[in-house]
Amino acid sequence: MDITQAITFGELKKLNYTTRSIKDELRNNLIKTLRNGNQPFTGIMGYEETVIPDIQTSILSRHNLILLGLRGQAKTKIARLLINLLDEYIPAIEGSELNDDPFHPLSRVAKDLLAEYGNNTKITWIHRSERYTEKLATPDVTVADLIGDVDPIKAAALKLPYSDERVIHFGLIPRSHRSIFVINELPDLQARIQVALFNILQENDIQIRGFKIRLPLDIQFVFTANPEDYTNRGSIVTPLKDRIDSQILTHYPKAISISKQITKQESNLTEEQKNLITKNDLVENLVEQIAFEARQSEYVDPKSGVSARLSISAYENLVSTAERRMILNNERETNLRISDIYGIIPAITGKIELVYEGEQEGPTKVAHILISKSIRTTFCDFFPSPEKSKKNQTANPYQSIISWFSKGNTIDILTDLSFDEYQKVLNKIPGLRELVIKYHPKVTGKDQLLFMEFALHGLAEFSLLSKFKLESGIQFKDMLSSMFTMSAEEEEDESDDFYK
Repeated sequence: MDITQAITFGELKKLNYTTRSIKDELRNNLIKTLRNGNQPFTGIMGYEETVIPDIQTSILSRHNLILLGLRGQAKTKIARLLINLLDEYIPAIEGSELNDDPFHPLSRVAKDLLAEYGNNTKITWIHRSERYTEKLATPDVTVADLIGDVDPIKAAALKLPYSDERVIHFGLIPRSHRSIFVINELPDLQARIQVALFNILQENDIQIRGFKIRLPLDIQFVFTANPEDYTNRGSIVTPLKDRIDSQILTHYPKAISISKQITKQESNLTEEQKNLITKNDLVENLVEQIAFEARQSEYVDPKSGVSARLSISAYENLVSTAERRMILNNERETNLRISDIYGIIPAITGKIELVYEGEQEGPTKVAHILISKSIRTTFCDFFPSPEKSKKNQTANPYQSIISWFSKGNTIDILTDLSFDEYQKVLNKIPGLRELVIKYHPKVTGKDQLLFMEFALHGLAEFSLLSKFKLESGIQFKDMLSSMFTMSAEEEEDESDDFYK
């Protein structure tokens, strides 16, 4: 007989069902999962050797835990995945307020039902998906929200005096009995509210108005916090911090490859965007490198962090920029271009917190600087270092390209160029295709054009060419002629125009 077919307490007892605490439940299921070679935290990447082992250790120790890390480090996602370690179903007394265990009832309602019906007491089965409660800590959260309060409407409806505990309306925490309860951004919770959690974590007591209630609540607590919050917006009061058994530090991806996997997993692309737009590792690496550059930038506040959501939103904008061009040119398909990367600027400016120097530059200019640094950092992974080539003019692989521009030639790569026009513009430059063939002989077709464009951007970042922002694209021209034909003031204005 399927155990969930039991509908009364008596039937449940005949099946020799035994209950266990939620912490034992998580522990035993984790042990079983690990022994079977399975991974309960699917979709969490980059934490295999750091965060996940610490979480597993905390669960084996039956600890309440806090995940401490900067924004966009998958703290909430990890907490939500803990439900995978719960039993699929657990029994509770039907009509009880607190998911009461029929073997160990807590609420007055559940106790009264058992006293009246005994083995005929109806039970219900709760799925693990219903055993998760999440609360964002905000300044307006009250003790009544979390713990409970007297409900005058209930008192009037049941014609009970306020001294009767049946008039209590329980808050989120008691109603999360036998469940996982998550408080996000714990330091934002007012100190007096944090104090209300002391006894729940340690002695299982709750205090509601004048009632003397001792409820041995069975809850797995998970808290999340940002280190910045300890000093800027609030703090975790010391006695509460002392009662949280394990503190686990999260971090950002340590490699571009991991960051790229996360971005692809979390990005929300349509089927058309997936099928009609050809992606390329080169452009995808550039997007991820922007986030890495931002985390090290002198213009970006390191205490605030740079969320993984920056890369996700930027990737979505990148693909949409290419899609827009495809639609405007009435093309059936297209591929990503290096110039498409400037379409991600709206995804950058809203997701970085600037320090004073960054505010002076402005968010858009900082976004352009981060893109430039990303191109410069990535360029030497694909082509020889232009700085070394400058010193060796006889063997400079970029000489024919630079010479062509030095004769006064310019090219404009416009945002909405059709594929044929894009190809025609790049093929005008002598030596550009040969450069790509020499260092990437296996790259062909549209990807070859992408690498050709990338070479131009790279040379501009290493000051071998000039790059200027046009109203609807980018212009490349000779560096020396630009310097000689402009006054210092004009050059500064032109440079500033690139970032507008």
